[in-house]
Amino acid sequence: MKTLLVVVAVTTLTACGAEVATTAATGAAIKKQEVESGQQTKERVQKKLDEAAAAAAARQQTEQQADSYK
Repeated sequence: MKTLLVVVAVTTLTACGAEVATTAATGAAIKKQEVESGQQTKERVQKKLDEAAAAAAARQQTEQQADSYK
């Protein structure tokens, strides 16, 4: 009888450990996706900032050229 209880206890604890490992792996996969999404967002924002800075520089150059003709 004691052997049966030990086997049941070990089986239950082993199953619990497998569930924890699976949950951790799933959580890590989700976190990886979040990080990748954040990196993509950062790259898009940086690209837009670079484009805006280039447009502002071009506008300033155009204004300076226009002022030099006055």
